[in-house]
Amino acid sequence: VAKRTWPRAGALIRRNSRLLSGTSTRIYGIDGRPTSVRIGRRLGLDPGSVRIGIAVTDREGLVASRREPIPAGEDEVWLAALRELADEIEPIEVVVGLPVGMDGRSGAAAERARVFAARVRDHLSIPVRLVDERLSTVQAQRGFHDQGRSVRQSRTMIDSAAAEIVLQHAVDTERATGQPPGEVHL
Repeated sequence: VAKRTWPRAGALIRRNSRLLSGTSTRIYGIDGRPTSVRIGRRLGLDPGSVRIGIAVTDREGLVASRREPIPAGEDEVWLAALRELADEIEPIEVVVGLPVGMDGRSGAAAERARVFAARVRDHLSIPVRLVDERLSTVQAQRGFHDQGRSVRQSRTMIDSAAAEIVLQHAVDTERATGQPPGEVHL
């Protein structure tokens, strides 16, 4: 009986890629199947009433990392901070968490996220993709709790942790299916 060996868990093999923003490369996942992934950084945002959670991917768009959140006060202030960050990392797109209910319905929070996404798109002139963020904040809170941090201790970074979870989900989904998830906000 022939025994098939698989790449180690989480291993990705990049072949024939050039690191140009927005281009695609062939990535082979841990199951050995090829998939296309757009190369380039992405900016993940989790809008809240007090803070806007921030996450960014690496240059190849494979791994998301959280950044310091931006205060969500005056529109001019947070839009200027986002512009500065976008100029620094030059993302190919912005991923915004879309709060959808457990039943799949969109409510008032989802409408606020759509308005937020439109403001970001208009200000940055970068494509914005809305991605389901169901339970991302709960998952982020659980992660901080597992690290022994209280809600009070983790409050300032919870939005960025949620943005990191949503952004990582988006790049993982694209890697697995070859298609970016969510809806493009035009």
